Amino acid sequence: MSNIYLRTSITIGAFVVAFLLGYGISARTGVEPGYFAAVEVGSYGASETAGEIEGLSDQDADYYKSLTIEE
Repeated sequence: MSNIYLRTSITIGAFVVAFLLGYGISARTGVEPGYFAAVEVGSYGASETAGEIEGLSDQDADYYKSLTIEE
């Protein structure tokens, strides 16, 4: 019976260490708040309501508009 407690303790300990390690690494990656609201991250719906986006060239704006035109 003590074998199951040992296995459970090791599993829980491994999860805690993995979580803390992952959290510590991600805190030091340099990803700034609002990164996923950037224009380049189209899959997150960044420009759904924005009429004009800062830092986007006219050529890129025309390209993004052409993607939404249905033919």
